[in-house]
Amino acid sequence: MTDMTTDPIKSRDRGNWIRLRTLVLLRWWAIAGQLSALLIAQRVYALDLEMGLCFLVIGVSVLSNLVAFFVYPENKRLRETETMLFVLFDMLQLGLMLHLTGGLNNPFSILIVGPVTVAASALSSRSTLFLGLAAIAIVSMLMDYHLPLQTEQGFVLRVPDVFRFGNWVAIVIAVIFLGVYSRWIVSEMQAMSDALEATQMALAREQKLTDLGGVVAAAAHEMGTPLATIKLTSSELADELDDAPELRDDALLIREQADRCRDILRSMGRAGKDDLHLRKAPLMSVVEEAAEPHLERGKTVHFDVDLDPEKERNQPIILRRPEIIHGLRNLVQNAVDFAAANVWIESGWTDERITLRIIDDGKGFPSQVLSRVGEPFVRRRSQSDPRRPGYEGMGLGLFIAKTLLERSGADISFANGPETTPADAAGAARTGAVVELSWPRQDIDAMSDQNRRPEAKNEQFTI
Repeated sequence: MTDMTTDPIKSRDRGNWIRLRTLVLLRWWAIAGQLSALLIAQRVYALDLEMGLCFLVIGVSVLSNLVAFFVYPENKRLRETETMLFVLFDMLQLGLMLHLTGGLNNPFSILIVGPVTVAASALSSRSTLFLGLAAIAIVSMLMDYHLPLQTEQGFVLRVPDVFRFGNWVAIVIAVIFLGVYSRWIVSEMQAMSDALEATQMALAREQKLTDLGGVVAAAAHEMGTPLATIKLTSSELADELDDAPELRDDALLIREQADRCRDILRSMGRAGKDDLHLRKAPLMSVVEEAAEPHLERGKTVHFDVDLDPEKERNQPIILRRPEIIHGLRNLVQNAVDFAAANVWIESGWTDERITLRIIDDGKGFPSQVLSRVGEPFVRRRSQSDPRRPGYEGMGLGLFIAKTLLERSGADISFANGPETTPADAAGAARTGAVVELSWPRQDIDAMSDQNRRPEAKNEQFTI
């Protein structure tokens, strides 16, 4: 048994998130820093620098910023390639400034790591790799190709070769480490963001379905009286039109169509589904409602109440929350998908807690992912699973179920059953995956003080 999902969300192109004005503003800060460093180096430390060439390089950055500011709209967002070229330009400009000011003898050479970190946070892996290699190439050239850094008296400031080589190694390691580190962190945040978005979509869909069922139920309730009147009147007309067969047939047709309308409304929703009295239900009724879509899929679903018959009659009345129903439905679907033939849903309760266990007789969770079950995108499948034709999963389903159920107050754990267990009456062993849920009873018990609501008139639907 592996993790179940909903339709995966396509990853968004993060390179299109960046506004041009944001990068222009950062470049202005870089220009201000370079000008400050040059002036301090010349006036405070009396360094003999190629100020004309340095100001020329800085001037190119100023000119590019002015063009970007006045030519492009303020809300322009850059495409992936445009963002990469923008960052590459800054990297080359910084490399040229370092070439004019001593190469790796210049302590500011470590700043070459900055553009790579920005790329790892905003661009794709391919663009980040390209910019990382470009940064390594630039610092490698600066090892030997640079203008000397000297004072006005002609003294050349040059660190020993071993330290210069150490600077090169440190920069290369920083480019690789910070690039990979930033990339992993941002990718993890992006995956979690997509997964949480999918969770919100699933909850919203479940809420809409619940509301739609209530609308249908209300319609069936409100239309019951006029349909009954139509049926009664048409029956009376049919009895009075024995001497007019054609008119009698029309009256019988009206009665038949009224019955058909009643059956259609009944099939579209359960009567009273949004009734205030049915916003709560017995525990096993909620569990059976969640499992209902998967009861006719070729696997046997057993509902076991882990209490004696006397207590079974006094099972807790819980809230019919959409997140509980949708989360349980995902877990049951997962169990049915990967069970050999049987799925068991065990329930139990005390005065303090309500527990559920969903067990199947499949192969269980793969040991290599068991500790990470419930995380988004835990596993990517390149091919459809033969047990789930046409299905490709990314680990979102169990994440959605776990997130929704934890929102309701549940503690959820995933495990595998023992390799051998005594067979039940049907000869099946509960050796597959085990999902255990446990709620503090007061969180979902409709009769607890925090959840108890006074009964009131059912609210009228507005469409």
